[in-house]
Amino acid sequence: MSDPTPAPAAGYVRFQGTTPHARGHLPGIFALVNGLARDGRLSPEQERFRRANNDWYDGAYPEPSSVDPTVYDHAVNPGAVAWFKAGSTELIERVPGYLEILAAHGVECLEVRSENAPGRIVYEDAWQVVVVPHHPDAP
Repeated sequence: MSDPTPAPAAGYVRFQGTTPHARGHLPGIFALVNGLARDGRLSPEQERFRRANNDWYDGAYPEPSSVDPTVYDHAVNPGAVAWFKAGSTELIERVPGYLEILAAHGVECLEVRSENAPGRIVYEDAWQVVVVPHHPDAP
């Protein structure tokens, strides 16, 4: 696992879709691109990018659900979503490639920022948080 020291987190950032998924929450960028892949909609070049970058993220940073299997459990943490800490530039600088894939498929994605924790933190490491949103209809 990579051990870069992120800049102090001056807030949080999330990249999410604009259409709620089946449980009514807005999916994040990785869920959106992985969904396109599951549906067989990615070009070979897009799939190479997705696989290489997903592998990079998996190898370089903790996957919250591998640290705490209940973090995304709907019964335990309803609506839990991940946010980057704004100082996690190494993670965020790979996001534009995912955004390009989504744009090529007409999938809208928004960048959302919050200066304070955007919900009740149920997981945290140096680069990211997983929160249960303060409001049930929030992302």
